[in-house]
Amino acid sequence: MSPAGVLAYLGVFVATVVEGEVVFVAATVLVHQGRLDATGVFAAAALGGSVGDQLYFYALRGRLHRWLDRFPTWARRRDLIVGRVRDHASAMILACRFLPGLRVAIPAACAYADVAPLRFTTLSLLSSLAWAAAVMSFIVWLGPTSFAQLGVRAWWTPLVPAAIVLVFTWWLSRREREKERVPA
Repeated sequence: MSPAGVLAYLGVFVATVVEGEVVFVAATVLVHQGRLDATGVFAAAALGGSVGDQLYFYALRGRLHRWLDRFPTWARRRDLIVGRVRDHASAMILACRFLPGLRVAIPAACAYADVAPLRFTTLSLLSSLAWAAAVMSFIVWLGPTSFAQLGVRAWWTPLVPAAIVLVFTWWLSRREREKERVPA
């Protein structure tokens, strides 16, 4: 593999660590066009997504209690918050990759609730694998195959599901930001 090829997969990895759905979606379109390898893009995106979630989790682990306990409202509600997160931690971790607006909040909540590191890491990796598989399957195979069944076999067929994924991701993250702005 050429250095440029390695950089493409490294770019997908770094982008998904930081929250790069756009780069991942673009890479999946290039997979459909035969310009990138599906396994390389899948591995880079899945590992990058999981690493990104784990960075927040491990960076905030142990530190969040001291900082949040300075706020009386949080200190009073700590047991309720921790109990709820612990009750639903597995579902929250598994959903994290599919909820772009909560990408930082879920690992932070799990760190605050002292979710076991092995549990978080394992479920985060499983979630990232499922997320990468779902996005790639939709864009690379399902979308173009659906168009082909309708008799449309054009170069742009993977762009339609790619646009749907990007608009949906943008919409989800926008809804979460709007909820954060609403005064309580």
